[in-house]
Parts: sequence; C-alpha cells; structure tokens
Amino acid sequence: MCLFSVCTGSHVLLQLALFWGAYSQQAFRTQPRNTTVREGANVVLKCEVLRVTGVVQWAKDGLLLGPHRSLPGYPRYSITGEQRRGQYHLMIEKATLGDDSPYECQVGPSETSQAIISRTAWIDVQSNFHPVQSHLFSSPVPPHPPVIIGLESEEVKAGTVLKLKCLSNGGNPLPMMHWKKNFSTVMSTRLRLPPRRGSAPGLRYMKRRIVVCPHYSLSGLFFHLPTVKHEVFLLFFLVEPSEVTVLGSFRVIEGQTLSLSCYTSSSNPPVQIRWWLGFKELNSTNVTMSDVGAQHGGMATMSNLTHTVSREENGLPLSCETFNKGTRFSSMKTNNLIVFYPPQKVWLDVPSEGIQLRSKTTVRLVCYSSGGSSTGSLTWLKNGKVVSHASRQVTSQRGVSRELSLVLQPSDNMAVYRCDATNEAKKALSAQTRLHVLFPAITVKISVKQETLRTGETAILECLCGSSNPKADIRWSLGSERLNGVDQASKKAEHGGVAFSSKLSLRLLFSHHGQKVTCQAFSPVLSEGVNSFYTLSVLFPPEFAPAQPELVGVVEDDEVTMPLMVSGNPDVSDCDWTFRGEKLVKGDGGDASLPVILSPTLTQQGRYCMKHFLWTPVAPSVRMKTDPVYVDVGGTADLLCVADANPIIPGMFSWKWLGEGEADLSSQNEDGDTGWLTLFEVTRSHAGWYQCTADNGIAPPATVEGQLIVQFKPQLKKGPQWSKVASRGDGVSKAEVVCQAEGVPKVHFTWAKNGAMMDLNNPRYLEQTVTEGVLHTSTLTILNVSALLDYATFTCTGRNSQGEDALDVQLLSTNRPDPPSDFRLVGVTHNSATLEWMPGFDGGLTQKFRVRYYWEGSTSYQYVDVFPPKATSFRVTSLLPATTYNFSVNALNNMGESSYADNNAVVTATTGQYGAWNGLYGLPIYLTVVLAVAGVALLFGFNSLGFFLFIKRTKGRSLAGKTASFYTG
Repeated sequence: MCLFSVCTGSHVLLQLALFWGAYSQQAFRTQPRNTTVREGANVVLKCEVLRVTGVVQWAKDGLLLGPHRSLPGYPRYSITGEQRRGQYHLMIEKATLGDDSPYECQVGPSETSQAIISRTAWIDVQSNFHPVQSHLFSSPVPPHPPVIIGLESEEVKAGTVLKLKCLSNGGNPLPMMHWKKNFSTVMSTRLRLPPRRGSAPGLRYMKRRIVVCPHYSLSGLFFHLPTVKHEVFLLFFLVEPSEVTVLGSFRVIEGQTLSLSCYTSSSNPPVQIRWWLGFKELNSTNVTMSDVGAQHGGMATMSNLTHTVSREENGLPLSCETFNKGTRFSSMKTNNLIVFYPPQKVWLDVPSEGIQLRSKTTVRLVCYSSGGSSTGSLTWLKNGKVVSHASRQVTSQRGVSRELSLVLQPSDNMAVYRCDATNEAKKALSAQTRLHVLFPAITVKISVKQETLRTGETAILECLCGSSNPKADIRWSLGSERLNGVDQASKKAEHGGVAFSSKLSLRLLFSHHGQKVTCQAFSPVLSEGVNSFYTLSVLFPPEFAPAQPELVGVVEDDEVTMPLMVSGNPDVSDCDWTFRGEKLVKGDGGDASLPVILSPTLTQQGRYCMKHFLWTPVAPSVRMKTDPVYVDVGGTADLLCVADANPIIPGMFSWKWLGEGEADLSSQNEDGDTGWLTLFEVTRSHAGWYQCTADNGIAPPATVEGQLIVQFKPQLKKGPQWSKVASRGDGVSKAEVVCQAEGVPKVHFTWAKNGAMMDLNNPRYLEQTVTEGVLHTSTLTILNVSALLDYATFTCTGRNSQGEDALDVQLLSTNRPDPPSDFRLVGVTHNSATLEWMPGFDGGLTQKFRVRYYWEGSTSYQYVDVFPPKATSFRVTSLLPATTYNFSVNALNNMGESSYADNNAVVTATTGQYGAWNGLYGLPIYLTVVLAVAGVALLFGFNSLGFFLFIKRTKGRSLAGKTASFYTG
C-alpha cells in the first residue's frame, strides 16, 4: 500500500518498449531536473533527445499531456526549443501550487527503436505570503487557518491518484499538523522550517502533502491544526463496479418467457442497466438498487428481465449493458439467445391407407422430418406405445429419417402407427397411418358336448374360430369325408376381425372310433386355412369283423394259429372258445387276454395246441433318426426317418424340400420302417429343412421335419465398406472396426495390429462377437483413438474346424468418401432413367450421393441429390423423350466429395419416344412378349397341377402340408 508516499501510474510506454529492437536506439541528451519556482513565475524543464524517431510527450502525475507542441487544453503549458535538434523543453507560465507535481519526458517506440522515459523531475512551487511583523521572543502566535490545495472537485473517480497539499502561514511556535479521515487521524507531524529571508523571527509557514492512492478511499477528509479552525471537505469517490454478473439460462423454448437477472457489485453512483436483443432494446425490466453489502457508500444494482421469445430471435445476441455516468464506465455481457422450436414438417413413406395387406408379409414404414431448431429424434409408436425394434435414425442435410420394418401380424390390423418428431422444444410433431391387414383365423378349437361317446348316440361337436379378417368359412371332415355343420352367429373380435363358430351333429358308429374329425377355417380371399382336429373315442361292445377265416388247416401234432378279427372299446380282454358245443379250457400258460392259445382235445386223435392273435391297422407316426444332420461342403448327406405304422408297405416314404428354389430329391430309398434321402456333392444351398412323409394308406399321413447343416470354412465379407474405418485421432473419439463372416460351425475371431497379435485385455480395446445363424460378427472398439498410436492396419482372422479367412482393415482419419463403383443403368422410359451403383467407403462420416447428367445441346451439367441419402439406386425423372443422356454419380460428406464412379465413367441411356410402348418396365418389346407367353404357359401348368391334385385327393389320398422357415445352419 502507498498511503503517504508518492504513487505514480503504470508506464504503458515503458512496457511496450521491451518488445522493440535496439537498432537506431533513441537516447536522452538532456533530462529534466528537480526545480523550485516561486508561485507566479515561469519555469522550464529541459528535455533533449538524440536520434528521435518516436513521438515525444510530457507526462504530469503519470498523465500524458499530448504530442502537440502547443499542448491544447493546457493554456499555460507549451513545448519549446528547436525540434530539428531534438529539443522538447516544457515551458510552464505563471506557476501555481497546482503545478507542484512530478514530470517525465517520454519518447514512444518506432519501427527502429524502443520507447524511452526520462527520470522523474519535481517542480516545487513556493507560495507567496505576507509575513506579519513581530518582536523576538514575542508571545505564542496561532497559525493562520489551513488551506487544502489540489482538490478541483468533490467527486473523484476511484483509482485516481489524488495529491493534496495543506498550507498554513504563521504560527509561533510551529504548529502540529493533523490529517484526519472521518475524525480519525491518518497522519500527524510538526514541521520546523528556517525563517525566510526578510521576515521577522518566529514567523513561519508550513506545507504538508498527502497522496491518496488508488486503493485508499477517503470520505470526509480534513486537515486539522490544534487551537486553530480546521478545514473540512467531503470527498465523493466515483467507484466503478468490480463485477457484472448475468444469472439465468439463455436457452428457452419458443413461446415461453425468458427470465434473466443482471446485477453489478457496489458502485458510486449506481449504474444504469439496459438490455439489448440484437439492435432492439428490451424494456420489460424491473430495476432495484440496494446498499446491503455495498462498500464505500456505493449501491448494488440489479435488473430483472422478462421476455417472451419467438423462433425468429434464435441466435440473436442478448446483452446486458451497464453504464456509470460518473466514471464513464461501461460494460456489456453478451450471450447468444438459443430458442428451441419443434420440427416444421413430418411425413411418411408407407402403403396407402385402404390397401389391404396380407399377414406374414413384410412392409417398410419410413418417417421423414425436416426443420426445427435442431434435427431432433424420430420415434415410432404403435397404438400409442413405443416400438423398440425400429432401425437406427439416419441424418442428412435435408433432415432425418427412420425406418420401421414389419412382418405383419393380426395385431397390426387397424393399428395406428405414429411417428413423433421431437427436439429440445419438447413439442411433438406427428404423422400417422392405419394399416389394413388380412389374416386367417388366429385359433381353431373343437369342443364336444358329451363327456363320453357311445356307439349309436349323436355327438355334438362345436368348432370355435378365433378372430379372422375377413370372415373365414368353416369346413368339417371325417377322414376324407366332407361333413356339413351349422354356422352360428359371428361377433366382433380382437384386432378388428370376426369370431364365429359352427356345430356338427354326428351319429356315432363303432367304425368312428380312433378317427379324426377335422375343422378347417378357410379364407377364400387369402386362399389359406387353419386346421384343428379331434380324435373320436367311441365306446362300443366287441364287434367281429364280417370276414373271418372259415377253415384252418393243421398237421397232426403241430401247432395251429386260429385267426380272429374282433374289436371293441374298451379293448377286448377275453373271449370264450367252444368246440362241438363244449367250452374249451385254456391250457397252461394262457391268460385272459387276446390272443388266446388254445389246446383242444380231439376225439381219438390226442391233444392239439391252437393260438389266437389280434391284428389292428395303425396310421403311421414318423421321426427323424438323427436331427440335425451335419455334412461338409462337397460331402454326401443321408437324412433318415423311421416310421411306426401297420402295415409297412413299399413306397410309404416321400421327401420334400422346404427351402426356396428347387432341390434334387431323386435319390430316395427305403428299407422296411426306414426311409432315407441321399444328397450328393452338397453345397451351401442344400442347407435347410427337409420334410419326410410316411403314408401307409391309413389316414392321416404323418410328417416330420429334419434340418441339414452344411459345414464350411469362414468367408469374411470384403469390399471398400469393410476394409476401411475412419475416426478423429484426437485422443477422445472412439472407432469401431467390424469384421463379419459366414461359417459353420461357429467362427472364432482373433485380431492383430500391424501384424502383431493384440492384447484384448487392454482397457482401450473392447471386442464383442454376435452370432445369428451362420452370420458371425466381431466388433473391435478402440477407445480414445490417437492418430500416432492407432492409425494402423488391423487384421481380423476368422477360424473354425473347416478352415480360416482373414481381412485387413485400415483405421484412417476422417476424410472425403471414396467414389462409388459398378455404376449401371437398370431401366429407361420415355421420360426417366433408373440407375444403380455400389457405395464406396464413406470416409467415416455420413455420405450421400449426387447424380450428374447432360445431353447434347445442354449448356451445363444438371445435378440431382439422391434421396433418401443412403439409397444406392435412383430414378432420374423429367427427361426429354428420344434423347441420349450421359450420367455420372459421386459421393459427398461434410469434408468434401469424391471423384465420379468407376474412374469417371459415363453411363449412356436413350429415352424412348413419347407415346410409344417400350415394353414392360422399359424392356424391349420382343422380350416383353416372350415373358407374357411364358407367364400364360405357367398359369396353364399350375391350373393343370391343381386339377390333378384335386382328383387325387378325391380318391382318398390326403396330403398335409406344413410351412417351415428357411434356416441355413
């Protein structure tokens, strides 16, 4: 602190001088010296500079007086001397006590020299006074009232160096001087000065200077002489606020009220606060001032702003401006206003409402959104509930999109699928569609009214069909015999469908026992039915078959089997045999069940043994002997199924391929109760499900499905999109290197970096393997990617028992995308052309594609952006008929664009004549005709096949088909 010493201001020029070179350095030839001058006289401070190249100025009390020699604003000051000789002497005319100050001669820097500053010179101004005559050794004389010099105004800016002088004439003895602040002494001293020449002894004057430093605030400062009246004055310090603070959030939703507070620390006088939004002043404010916690008599000011925002104000600067009239202090705190407002448009790419869709088919619902303060996010909802399996959101320059792929189910009928677009504005903009799905009966169930069924009675069976859309027809059958039921009233059911039932009355015969009553809910619209069956268990007494053997031959002393065909429910447990009217007695070892072994005694011929057994026909049941069956590529596979049936007949087994396309099933063999299918030189296309059917003429036939798994070595997916990965090497970002392989059995992955095996226990590396069927995916995540350490070649190796495959993946910096490849023309009409290509590496950023084309006579290229951005085929429309066009395509991302596909190759297409028929989908006419004739032939073939199957079915052959999903191991 410098309370009572001379404080000089910081010398800015001296600091700047440190940055200049020493070439042609300026120097002082003559520097000013301390000078004493009588009040009212003239005084000169000399300053002479060698090699002057900078601006010369004088400073008083640290304040520069200006570069002009006339020193405007200081009428008694001027600069004298010959400027060409470097003379810059300061002339002060008619010196006053206010000129009693420190002075410096300063030379500013130039291109060739640093700044220089002279030593400080003081001017001591001697006050004129009229001494009072007195005698030596006179009595004590009080001093004259003190006079404080150096205060030009009662208002002083805080931080100003204030020099005050107190002057008192006379007094004997010399008085004691006291400087006080708020009645507390800050300095006390007695001065003894020699008498001036020509004055009487004992007459004295005294002068005392006090310097008020910037950090020392005075209010109510006065100088006091004992026994003499003192001079008192009040100092009002102009204090600038040391801090300006804005509280509140500059992020607000459209239409809501923004509330901000701007407050300043203590200041004197209080500051004024104004709010600006862009160039517009906001007046909806409330200003308060308080002295609570304020210092030095100042006031703290707070302004509270309330303002309702609109989207047009988004991004405008919002400022709090503070201004102190006393100190000319001004400060401004500015932040950009961020206004959140919802997306402006949401639309769907979905099947048109009213189109009827079949269940189990796949449809794509795509939602697009554009506009808004930010792109936001898209959410798919089904009947108000969030759908979790929607694909990942895709962002482009035009907006965002999100696809939902559905395998239609009955629950999708009349379901409302809604897409909500939301962002920070928390207001959803929606678009929705309603699906119309046709589906067969969800459930079919047969119930029987009676608990016990007996021969001769009438059984009441009811078939309950669950919801279907549209209403299906109920068909009853007993074996191959069609039966007629009575339909009941239908009613509305779940998923917007119709539920209904049908009753069947059946007069029971003993032959119905064990047979199956089938109820089929058949939809004529869908040509699809759902079946359920009920196996009859009819109680009836033993019944002998009409055809029994009448004569059995036997050799004497031999054993004979007496065939007997009898049935009953419950099963026949015993029967009585008679011979010539006499009941035969079972021999030793016989039991009470069939078959019965008879040992009759014949007259005059001795004893004979006779055996009886019961034979019952049984419908087949079938199972796979081994499931699944494994085979290597190129090997031979045998699929075996075993039947349990009576009788076992030749030609009982048949095989069916349940996958897509056709398969060679010509090598079918059987041996007794076992049938097998042999496949030679197996390829991956043989993998899947096969159906074995056993039919011995006893309905119903039995089927079983078996899976063939073809084992093959890993085959890694390769290409531009797999061989490069990009990431910013900033030590913060992460990179995901993906390796995907097909193989059976399971593929195991290992990773190497620049040829060296990687330690996946390192916390910077994370590896995860996911298996879905024959597809295996290994994802290597690299955390905190460093350009120095991680820009390398990563090698992925996939292995299983069949072999291995490897792929090199380069980790690069994000860059422009690679050009597309395989650019080709798909189709052309009189006014459009459809193009297709393979995407290249995207450079680590989201890429889009742009088609360029021109035609003869065009003045420049035409460009069209592909939408959706990730599409790899595009139809260019609005073309001229009978015109030849040249097309190219390239890729773009945020870092630039690629060259054009296939080394700047051009695809040429000529549109057709307007009004001329160019064939189906732009195909040549002759090819369209050939396709049409082939289609008619196929249609005729299918009709003939259907008629043949119908005739075959009417002859008692019942075929049951079952749908299976394709799965390759």
